Amino acid sequence: MPFKTIGLIGKPAHEGANKSLNAILQFLKQKGCRILVESKVTSMLHGNGFEAADLEEIGLQADLAIVVGGDGNMLGAARILAKHDVAVVGVNRGNLGFLTDINPDDIERQLESIFQGECVREQRFILQVEVYRDGAQQSSNSAINEVVLHHGKVAHMMEFEVYIDDNFVFSQRSDGLIVATPTGSTAYSLSGGGPILTPNLDAVTLVPMFPHTLSSRPIVVDANSVIRTKVSFDNTDNLQVSCDSHIALTVLPGDEIRIRKNKDRLSLIHPKDYNYFNVLRTKLGWGSKLY
Repeated sequence: MPFKTIGLIGKPAHEGANKSLNAILQFLKQKGCRILVESKVTSMLHGNGFEAADLEEIGLQADLAIVVGGDGNMLGAARILAKHDVAVVGVNRGNLGFLTDINPDDIERQLESIFQGECVREQRFILQVEVYRDGAQQSSNSAINEVVLHHGKVAHMMEFEVYIDDNFVFSQRSDGLIVATPTGSTAYSLSGGGPILTPNLDAVTLVPMFPHTLSSRPIVVDANSVIRTKVSFDNTDNLQVSCDSHIALTVLPGDEIRIRKNKDRLSLIHPKDYNYFNVLRTKLGWGSKLY
Protein backbone atom coordinates (compact mmCIF):
# COMPACT_ATOMS: atom_id res chain seq x y z
CA MET A 1 0.00 0.00 0.00
CA PRO A 2 2.18 2.90 -1.22
CA PHE A 3 1.85 6.21 0.61
CA LYS A 4 3.86 9.04 -0.91
CA THR A 5 2.25 12.21 0.41
CA ILE A 6 1.42 12.17 4.11
CA GLY A 7 -0.65 14.64 6.11
CA LEU A 8 0.39 15.13 9.72
CA ILE A 9 -2.31 16.50 12.03
CA GLY A 10 -1.85 17.13 15.73
CA LYS A 11 -3.03 18.39 19.07
CA PRO A 12 -1.59 21.88 19.66
CA ALA A 13 0.31 22.71 22.86
CA HIS A 14 0.31 19.13 24.13
CA GLU A 15 3.59 17.69 25.38
CA GLY A 16 2.83 14.08 24.51
CA ALA A 17 1.49 14.97 21.06
CA ASN A 18 4.59 17.12 20.45
CA LYS A 19 6.83 14.14 21.17
CA SER A 20 4.83 11.85 18.88
CA LEU A 21 4.65 14.39 16.04
CA ASN A 22 8.43 14.76 15.98
CA ALA A 23 8.94 10.99 16.08
CA ILE A 24 6.56 10.55 13.14
CA LEU A 25 8.25 13.38 11.24
CA GLN A 26 11.61 11.63 11.48
CA PHE A 27 10.06 8.33 10.37
CA LEU A 28 8.43 9.95 7.34
CA LYS A 29 11.66 11.71 6.36
CA GLN A 30 13.46 8.36 6.36
CA LYS A 31 10.74 7.02 4.06
CA GLY A 32 11.30 9.89 1.64
CA CYS A 33 7.68 11.03 1.87
CA ARG A 34 6.33 14.42 1.01
CA ILE A 35 5.04 15.70 4.35
CA LEU A 36 2.15 18.14 4.75
CA VAL A 37 1.80 19.39 8.33
CA GLU A 38 -1.36 21.05 9.63
CA SER A 39 -0.52 24.72 10.02
CA LYS A 40 -1.50 25.00 13.69
CA VAL A 41 1.13 22.45 14.80
CA THR A 42 4.12 23.38 12.59
CA SER A 43 5.66 25.35 15.47
CA MET A 44 5.85 22.13 17.50
CA LEU A 45 8.13 20.40 15.00
CA HIS A 46 11.92 20.40 14.98
CA GLY A 47 13.91 21.04 11.80
CA ASN A 48 12.44 21.29 8.32
CA GLY A 49 11.56 19.01 5.43
CA PHE A 50 7.81 19.58 5.56
CA GLU A 51 5.17 21.93 4.17
CA ALA A 52 2.48 23.77 6.12
CA ALA A 53 -1.09 23.12 4.96
CA ASP A 54 -4.66 23.37 6.17
CA LEU A 55 -6.99 20.37 6.43
CA GLU A 56 -8.57 21.01 3.02
CA GLU A 57 -5.14 21.05 1.35
CA ILE A 58 -4.17 17.86 3.16
CA GLY A 59 -7.44 16.28 2.01
CA LEU A 60 -6.80 17.26 -1.61
CA GLN A 61 -3.16 16.15 -1.76
CA ALA A 62 -2.41 13.45 0.83
CA ASP A 63 -2.56 9.67 0.36
CA LEU A 64 -2.63 9.13 4.13
CA ALA A 65 -3.37 11.40 7.09
CA ILE A 66 -1.89 10.65 10.51
CA VAL A 67 -3.80 12.26 13.38
CA VAL A 68 -2.01 12.59 16.72
CA GLY A 69 -4.33 13.25 19.66
CA GLY A 70 -7.60 11.94 21.04
CA ASP A 71 -10.89 11.00 19.45
CA GLY A 72 -11.90 14.67 19.42
CA ASN A 73 -8.93 15.57 17.23
CA MET A 74 -9.71 12.63 14.97
CA LEU A 75 -13.35 13.66 14.60
CA GLY A 76 -12.49 17.25 13.77
CA ALA A 77 -10.07 16.19 11.04
CA ALA A 78 -12.17 13.28 9.77
CA ARG A 79 -15.22 15.40 8.91
CA ILE A 80 -13.09 17.30 6.39
CA LEU A 81 -10.86 14.44 5.19
CA ALA A 82 -13.86 12.17 4.52
CA LYS A 83 -14.93 14.54 1.74
CA HIS A 84 -11.69 13.69 -0.08
CA ASP A 85 -11.60 9.92 0.67
CA VAL A 86 -8.21 10.17 2.38
CA ALA A 87 -7.11 7.19 4.47
CA VAL A 88 -6.74 8.18 8.14
CA VAL A 89 -4.84 6.56 11.01
CA GLY A 90 -4.68 7.81 14.61
CA VAL A 91 -1.98 7.91 17.28
CA ASN A 92 -3.62 7.95 20.72
CA ARG A 93 -2.67 10.96 22.80
CA GLY A 94 -6.10 11.35 24.38
CA ASN A 95 -8.19 9.42 26.89
CA LEU A 96 -10.19 6.44 25.59
CA GLY A 97 -9.01 6.50 21.99
CA PHE A 98 -11.67 4.41 20.20
CA LEU A 99 -10.56 5.88 16.85
CA THR A 100 -6.85 6.33 17.53
CA ASP A 101 -5.27 2.88 17.44
CA ILE A 102 -1.51 3.39 17.40
CA ASN A 103 0.23 3.23 20.76
CA PRO A 104 2.51 6.27 21.16
CA ASP A 105 5.21 3.98 22.60
CA ASP A 106 5.18 1.79 19.48
CA ILE A 107 4.82 4.33 16.66
CA GLU A 108 7.70 3.31 14.40
CA ARG A 109 6.91 -0.44 14.37
CA GLN A 110 3.21 0.04 13.75
CA LEU A 111 3.69 2.68 11.05
CA GLU A 112 6.27 0.47 9.37
CA SER A 113 3.72 -2.36 9.17
CA ILE A 114 1.14 0.01 7.70
CA PHE A 115 3.61 1.23 5.08
CA GLN A 116 4.31 -2.41 4.20
CA GLY A 117 0.60 -2.94 3.59
CA GLU A 118 0.12 -5.01 6.76
CA CYS A 119 -2.97 -3.25 8.02
CA VAL A 120 -6.75 -3.29 8.13
CA ARG A 121 -8.66 -0.75 6.04
CA GLU A 122 -12.21 0.02 7.07
CA GLN A 123 -14.88 2.42 5.85
CA ARG A 124 -17.38 4.03 8.20
CA PHE A 125 -20.45 5.92 7.05
CA ILE A 126 -21.17 9.40 8.37
CA LEU A 127 -24.33 11.47 8.81
CA GLN A 128 -25.62 14.58 7.07
CA VAL A 129 -27.89 16.93 9.01
CA GLU A 130 -29.95 19.80 7.59
CA VAL A 131 -32.11 22.38 9.35
CA TYR A 132 -35.22 23.60 7.50
CA ARG A 133 -37.43 26.59 8.30
CA ASP A 134 -40.69 27.10 6.41
CA GLY A 135 -39.47 24.57 3.81
CA ALA A 136 -36.17 26.37 3.13
CA GLN A 137 -32.80 24.95 4.20
CA GLN A 138 -31.10 27.16 6.79
CA SER A 139 -27.91 25.23 7.56
CA SER A 140 -26.24 21.83 7.23
CA ASN A 141 -23.19 19.90 8.35
CA SER A 142 -21.88 16.36 8.83
CA ALA A 143 -21.14 14.13 11.81
CA ILE A 144 -18.92 11.10 12.31
CA ASN A 145 -20.27 10.13 15.75
CA GLU A 146 -23.65 11.67 16.37
CA VAL A 147 -26.18 14.39 15.68
CA VAL A 148 -27.81 15.74 18.85
CA LEU A 149 -30.95 17.85 19.08
CA HIS A 150 -30.91 19.65 22.43
CA HIS A 151 -31.71 22.83 24.31
CA GLY A 152 -28.99 25.46 24.59
CA LYS A 153 -29.54 25.67 28.36
CA VAL A 154 -28.79 22.90 30.83
CA ALA A 155 -31.73 20.85 32.16
CA HIS A 156 -34.33 22.41 29.85
CA MET A 157 -36.88 20.12 28.25
CA MET A 158 -38.21 20.45 24.73
CA GLU A 159 -41.02 18.90 22.68
CA PHE A 160 -40.61 17.37 19.25
CA GLU A 161 -41.94 14.72 16.85
CA VAL A 162 -39.87 12.02 15.17
CA TYR A 163 -40.54 10.59 11.71
CA ILE A 164 -38.65 7.78 9.94
CA ASP A 165 -39.11 7.68 6.16
CA ASP A 166 -42.23 9.86 6.55
CA ASN A 167 -43.71 7.44 9.07
CA PHE A 168 -44.65 9.08 12.36
CA VAL A 169 -42.84 7.27 15.19
CA PHE A 170 -43.41 9.26 18.39
CA SER A 171 -43.66 12.66 19.99
CA GLN A 172 -41.62 13.33 23.06
CA ARG A 173 -40.91 15.74 25.87
CA SER A 174 -37.26 15.37 26.87
CA ASP A 175 -33.87 17.08 26.97
CA GLY A 176 -33.36 16.09 23.34
CA LEU A 177 -32.46 13.25 21.02
CA ILE A 178 -29.16 11.59 20.04
CA VAL A 179 -28.88 10.05 16.57
CA ALA A 180 -25.67 8.03 16.50
CA THR A 181 -23.72 6.01 13.95
CA PRO A 182 -22.02 2.72 14.90
CA THR A 183 -18.82 4.77 15.28
CA GLY A 184 -20.60 7.08 17.72
CA SER A 185 -22.39 4.31 19.59
CA THR A 186 -19.44 4.09 22.01
CA ALA A 187 -19.42 7.86 22.61
CA TYR A 188 -22.16 10.21 23.85
CA SER A 189 -24.89 7.74 22.89
CA LEU A 190 -23.38 5.13 25.21
CA SER A 191 -23.46 7.60 28.10
CA GLY A 192 -27.15 8.14 27.39
CA GLY A 193 -27.94 4.43 27.66
CA GLY A 194 -27.76 3.63 23.94
CA PRO A 195 -26.63 0.25 22.56
CA ILE A 196 -23.20 -0.47 21.13
CA LEU A 197 -23.37 -1.07 17.36
CA THR A 198 -20.50 -2.92 15.71
CA PRO A 199 -18.91 -0.87 12.91
CA ASN A 200 -20.05 -3.23 10.14
CA LEU A 201 -23.74 -2.56 10.85
CA ASP A 202 -25.57 -0.29 8.42
CA ALA A 203 -27.72 1.18 11.15
CA VAL A 204 -28.18 4.20 13.40
CA THR A 205 -29.53 4.41 16.91
CA LEU A 206 -31.99 6.99 18.26
CA VAL A 207 -31.45 7.63 21.96
CA PRO A 208 -33.84 9.91 23.92
CA MET A 209 -32.13 12.21 26.42
CA PHE A 210 -33.84 12.10 29.83
CA PRO A 211 -37.37 11.54 28.45
CA HIS A 212 -40.30 12.55 30.64
CA THR A 213 -41.78 9.03 30.44
CA LEU A 214 -40.63 5.59 31.54
CA SER A 215 -41.82 3.97 28.30
CA SER A 216 -39.30 5.75 26.04
CA ARG A 217 -36.44 3.54 24.88
CA PRO A 218 -33.60 3.69 22.30
CA ILE A 219 -34.40 2.35 18.85
CA VAL A 220 -32.09 1.05 16.11
CA VAL A 221 -33.09 1.76 12.49
CA ASP A 222 -31.72 1.25 8.99
CA ALA A 223 -29.00 3.79 8.21
CA ASN A 224 -30.56 4.40 4.81
CA SER A 225 -33.64 5.86 6.47
CA VAL A 226 -34.35 9.58 6.51
CA ILE A 227 -34.94 10.69 10.09
CA ARG A 228 -36.92 13.88 10.60
CA THR A 229 -37.62 15.72 13.81
CA LYS A 230 -40.15 18.53 13.98
CA VAL A 231 -39.68 20.94 16.86
CA SER A 232 -42.89 22.11 18.53
CA PHE A 233 -43.90 25.76 18.26
CA ASP A 234 -44.49 25.64 22.02
CA ASN A 235 -40.74 25.46 22.70
CA THR A 236 -38.69 28.48 23.64
CA ASP A 237 -35.80 29.45 21.39
CA ASN A 238 -32.13 28.70 22.18
CA LEU A 239 -32.35 25.23 20.63
CA GLN A 240 -29.44 23.60 18.82
CA VAL A 241 -28.35 20.67 16.70
CA SER A 242 -24.80 19.60 17.51
CA CYS A 243 -22.49 17.57 15.26
CA ASP A 244 -19.91 15.52 17.20
CA SER A 245 -20.10 18.20 19.95
CA HIS A 246 -17.95 20.41 17.69
CA ILE A 247 -20.43 22.26 15.48
CA ALA A 248 -23.74 23.77 16.60
CA LEU A 249 -26.56 24.67 14.22
CA THR A 250 -29.26 27.04 15.46
CA VAL A 251 -32.81 25.68 15.67
CA LEU A 252 -36.00 27.72 16.22
CA PRO A 253 -39.45 26.51 17.30
CA GLY A 254 -41.22 24.99 14.30
CA ASP A 255 -38.01 24.01 12.50
CA GLU A 256 -37.52 20.60 10.92
CA ILE A 257 -34.25 18.66 11.19
CA ARG A 258 -33.48 16.05 8.55
CA ILE A 259 -30.79 13.43 9.16
CA ARG A 260 -29.61 10.97 6.54
CA LYS A 261 -26.52 9.05 5.49
CA ASN A 262 -23.85 11.28 3.92
CA LYS A 263 -22.47 10.25 0.53
CA ASP A 264 -18.91 10.57 1.92
CA ARG A 265 -17.30 7.85 4.00
CA LEU A 266 -14.48 7.85 6.52
CA SER A 267 -11.61 5.54 5.50
CA LEU A 268 -9.79 4.31 8.60
CA ILE A 269 -6.47 2.48 8.65
CA HIS A 270 -5.83 0.14 11.59
CA PRO A 271 -2.68 -1.80 12.57
CA LYS A 272 -2.77 -5.42 11.38
CA ASP A 273 -3.60 -6.78 14.86
CA TYR A 274 -6.68 -4.56 15.21
CA ASN A 275 -9.76 -6.27 16.66
CA TYR A 276 -12.86 -4.26 17.50
CA PHE A 277 -13.85 -6.46 20.43
CA ASN A 278 -10.37 -6.20 21.91
CA VAL A 279 -10.80 -2.43 21.75
CA LEU A 280 -14.15 -2.61 23.54
CA ARG A 281 -12.80 -4.95 26.19
CA THR A 282 -9.78 -2.74 26.83
CA LYS A 283 -11.45 0.66 26.73
CA LEU A 284 -14.60 -0.29 28.66
CA GLY A 285 -12.89 -2.54 31.21
CA TRP A 286 -14.77 -5.70 30.30
CA GLY A 287 -13.70 -8.96 31.89
CA SER A 288 -11.13 -11.22 30.21
CA LYS A 289 -11.53 -14.91 29.40
CA LEU A 290 -12.20 -17.17 32.35
CA TYR A 291 -10.27 -20.12 30.90
